Amino acid sequence: MSLRHRGDALRLLVWDQHPQHPDPDLATLCETRRRRALWLLAAVVDDWGGEWGACEAAPPQRGIKSWVSLPR
Repeated sequence: MSLRHRGDALRLLVWDQHPQHPDPDLATLCETRRRRALWLLAAVVDDWGGEWGACEAAPPQRGIKSWVSLPR
């Protein structure tokens, strides 16, 4: 987990070790579940005018990186 304040934004990064699914249908299902599970985060980010998302983590991390950016 990483929490940083840069410029006029607060940025939170979280990595998990959940591997990317090679099957596109499973990858879509997994992303849908992840977004559904993070509905409260989505509501807060939307209320504050921020951004959030999830993507494959860059090496040396493995798995999925979820991030949030909130303006000051």
